[in-house]
Amino acid sequence: MAPVVHALERHPALEPYLLVTGQHREQLDRMLSVFALTPQADLALMRPGASLADAFGRMVPAAAAGLRAAQPAYVLVHGDTLTTLAVALAAFFEGLPLAHVEAGLRSFDLREPFPEEASRRLADVVTDLDLPPTALAREHLLREGKPAARMVVTGNTAIDAVHWAVRRATLPAHVPRGRPLVALTLHRRENLPRLADIAVALAATARAFPDHVFVYPMHRNPAVRAAVVPALSELANVLLEDDWDYLAMLALLREARLVITDSGGLQEEGAALRTPVAVVRNVTERPEGGEAGTLRLLGNDPARLAVALPELLGDEAALDRMRAAPNPYGDGRAGERVAAAVAWRLGLGPRPRDWRAQPRPDGVACGTAG
Repeated sequence: MAPVVHALERHPALEPYLLVTGQHREQLDRMLSVFALTPQADLALMRPGASLADAFGRMVPAAAAGLRAAQPAYVLVHGDTLTTLAVALAAFFEGLPLAHVEAGLRSFDLREPFPEEASRRLADVVTDLDLPPTALAREHLLREGKPAARMVVTGNTAIDAVHWAVRRATLPAHVPRGRPLVALTLHRRENLPRLADIAVALAATARAFPDHVFVYPMHRNPAVRAAVVPALSELANVLLEDDWDYLAMLALLREARLVITDSGGLQEEGAALRTPVAVVRNVTERPEGGEAGTLRLLGNDPARLAVALPELLGDEAALDRMRAAPNPYGDGRAGERVAAAVAWRLGLGPRPRDWRAQPRPDGVACGTAG
């Protein structure tokens, strides 16, 4: 949302008011610092060990109170976090018009990713304005009965953020230079039951490429660390790290031969940086990368990964094709389109033009590992 906030600041008729719930506290604070953002309201709601239901139960009334205090003309939420759904419902209950940035992403499986697939679908029910990032996301919304007249295709704001930040990104000094790098990030809830076995497949891949350095900034979830450390900690060419800040991660993505991840956002960021991405998930809500050729959806079966990862990493021609593929996720101007779309809904300007809004002839609706 940082590019959206900055675009609102530049708009002559709009003024942003930034409210945060405190979800993902440490990552949030670091990102606010990177993008020079100061929230006008920080609800600081999160408690260690809180369940999803407990956190959600705290978020909705606190967000509603925060919105009553701010009295905004319009409310924007982004993506698929628990915060997104809670603030969307709070805005709806307070009678405030709502726009969803990154609307329309679908995996069509409520368990993958969990609970994000439900959060984004439910948020889209109560919007005044939908801001899908791609033509495919727009098609999903249209099939769900959302009106085309209140929809603008913007591109994804994550691409704006990458374009702005990558010039400032540097690798940590201790990461070896002059050797091929592979970036690892695995943390999704649906992968946790298999993560120890997936780590064994990663270890086999690292052994097959001893000249490469595999860099794994680990999620803070203790279950992630318990699963991956036994298989990977003794390998000389694997760096197990505490989680990195955004700029360091962008530098790693930029320099890597391959990104192996179950993250959603890294699928977009890899495409923006022309770095091939191997997705360790069975479905993705960002199938445009698979169709364009920027990512390869490998599934999360450890036996399959033990074969597919070394095969991909050893196929330079395939990696070159992935690097050369066009970025299907955005052009770096999504924030401007979001601000213009809000101004349009408030009667303060014309409707912005869609980014690549033409319907796709093939009708592909989602990405599935196969």
